[in-house]
Amino acid sequence: MTENNENPLGQNIRMLRHKRRLNQAAVAEVLGLSIPAYSKIETGITDINISRLNQIAEFYSVTVTSLLYGGQEPQQKNLEEENSALKAALSQNREELSRLQAKCIDLLDELMSKNED
Repeated sequence: MTENNENPLGQNIRMLRHKRRLNQAAVAEVLGLSIPAYSKIETGITDINISRLNQIAEFYSVTVTSLLYGGQEPQQKNLEEENSALKAALSQNREELSRLQAKCIDLLDELMSKNED
């Protein structure tokens, strides 16, 4: 087989290793792999299974999404933050709606009691 330089997963894994200034031997040892087996992951020659993907993500303290999509992770984080903010705003709006509904009921009761007099 020939080396696949178009493998983004392998490139992302290699980038993380380089950022941490580790060599392939050190990472392979921690993962319980031979150096050639780990090298094949980085070059894309070997497809890795989910458990190995999780193991590598855990080793580098990143999410599997980050390994798979590299620079896409911050966008996902921004969407999650925006989603949380929208949920908080929705909760506040629901509370305000409940407060206004209670006020309407009180005003209606007051109006009805005045009409009875």
